[in-house]
Amino acid sequence: MNAMSILNQIMQQATGGQSPNTAGNAGGNDVLSQLGAQSGSGQGSGGSGIDMKSLLGGGALGLLLGSKRGRKLGGKALKYGAVAGVGALAWKAYQNYQDSARQGAPVQGAAAQQGQPLEQLQGQAQERRGLEILQAMIMAARADGHVDGSERTLLTQEIEKLGPDDELHAWIQQQFEAPLDATALARAADSPQARREMYLVSAAIIDKQNAMERAWLDQLASALELEPSMAMELDRQLQGGV
Repeated sequence: MNAMSILNQIMQQATGGQSPNTAGNAGGNDVLSQLGAQSGSGQGSGGSGIDMKSLLGGGALGLLLGSKRGRKLGGKALKYGAVAGVGALAWKAYQNYQDSARQGAPVQGAAAQQGQPLEQLQGQAQERRGLEILQAMIMAARADGHVDGSERTLLTQEIEKLGPDDELHAWIQQQFEAPLDATALARAADSPQARREMYLVSAAIIDKQNAMERAWLDQLASALELEPSMAMELDRQLQGGV
């Protein structure tokens, strides 16, 4: 399956064609800063590499983020940045959590045991992580049941434009039909870093003001076995924390 090809294109909808790997290596919060500045100015993409048309809800990412709900652009900008730099942001959250834990309870484990950020993976390892991230995104978009038949058709059409192969196309359809099962989703995670990335991208997709979506995120955090302080740090990174 060409999962990373599709995920890269979805990420590029947030960065105006800039490589998501470049955005991740530069640091996820750099992406968030650029997005926040853009949304505050209300201007076009200019030289920053941020595509404001995407921020207004175009493409598959716009549909996954629920652009029809009329969320404020500033908040959505931060969410786009989180999707574009998910690996870097999740790793930054781990580092902050680790620094805090050194002053109190034991840390989760050595960095070598955590797994690599999405942007640093290669080959089959990156393809597998890409599937995990895509699955988390689709499940989060479905969390409040708002993806009805017509919206599913629109989202499928947008994903089709990105060129999934037949196997990935069938897999995506399965994700729309599968039960919303946080435990099954968490089981797919290949490492602690993968669990953090899956939570972060899910938190970016959902609307925390929606009780059903908030409940889904809480269920996922529990299934992923994220400590509350770790989940809080991931949420903080989503809001542009450093």
